[in-house]
Amino acid sequence: MAAGETAEASPAVTETPVRRGRRPSPRIAQWIRTWYFFRRNTLAMLGLIVLLLMLALAIYAFAYPAPYDGLTQLCATNGGTNPAPGCLCTYPVGTAPPGPNCYQTPADFPSVIAPTFTLSPLAGGPLPLGSLTVTPGTPYFFNLYAGMVRGVDWTLMISVGIVITGALAGLLIGAVAGYYGGWVDETLMRLVDIFLSVPQILLVIIMVAVLANLPEFTSFVARIELLILAFVITWWPFYARIVRGQVLVTREQKYVEAAQANGASRARIIVRHIIPNSVYPVLVQMSLDVGTIPLLIGALVFLGFHLFPTPYFPEWGSLAALSVTNLTAFLTTCQLPSGCIIPWWQFFFPGFGVFMYAISVNFLSDGLRDALDPRLRR
Repeated sequence: MAAGETAEASPAVTETPVRRGRRPSPRIAQWIRTWYFFRRNTLAMLGLIVLLLMLALAIYAFAYPAPYDGLTQLCATNGGTNPAPGCLCTYPVGTAPPGPNCYQTPADFPSVIAPTFTLSPLAGGPLPLGSLTVTPGTPYFFNLYAGMVRGVDWTLMISVGIVITGALAGLLIGAVAGYYGGWVDETLMRLVDIFLSVPQILLVIIMVAVLANLPEFTSFVARIELLILAFVITWWPFYARIVRGQVLVTREQKYVEAAQANGASRARIIVRHIIPNSVYPVLVQMSLDVGTIPLLIGALVFLGFHLFPTPYFPEWGSLAALSVTNLTAFLTTCQLPSGCIIPWWQFFFPGFGVFMYAISVNFLSDGLRDALDPRLRR
């Protein structure tokens, strides 16, 4: 340093460290990114909300006093303020009400009680959705509200159980057949063809009719398990064929070849690479099948097949079928002086419930497909 020059000490530069939050793990970050894309889909969020409401209703159904294996049969006194136990006070059209909390019914059909649209017992609330007629012209009926509440858990359990079990079996069989090829593919696909050659509904009817008489399937729970098993056996071949076609394309991708070059076993390749990248068509098919199950059950009940342990089992598809079965008897009232009697609420509420369930699952599945598949993100 030259003489006379004053050395100025430069101040020490200290940097304040920037404190950042802990970054989430890659798996959690993937879920956060998936939720971001999912909640941008309005229809998917609407379907999720409806399904959550149905799930809450199913939880509430466990505390509801109606029996889980059927509906409580009621009777109409058709007059009188003090009905007998298990009966409700009713009076025919054109007459004065005998007292408070009595229900008005058509003259020729004492069990047809319209919805009261209230849950308050002081305002005639035991039948907020109206009555479900047992036999037109008789005073015996069921509480449709109790059937809808008690049936939501059975509808969810039966349909989801059938679809998930059938999809898992078909996903595994289709992935193995598509990846291994050769005689494994031929054997499994011929087995699929055998099941697909038999009409689906016919196979369900045969299994339920034959096995229901065995001692192992006489209990209530066993009959429900038998119904689920019959549908699963007829359902898995559709998923196996869908997955097998998708696996034939997926196994030729570069990441599968890289996994093979790294020495990954076939089981690991199928579980970690083949199945996750072949599951998107299965989600779409599952969304369609979940809503189809109650419709098929209703069709079988309408044809007269006893699938459930009790005739009036609280399942939405079965309730809709039973109401339509009695529709012909109501249409004959058009020739009576009282005019036509069409109890629209008996098939509207179960049918609307099945419709909302099916369309909500469809919206939810489409949203999950768009959020999980990077190729479909916008």
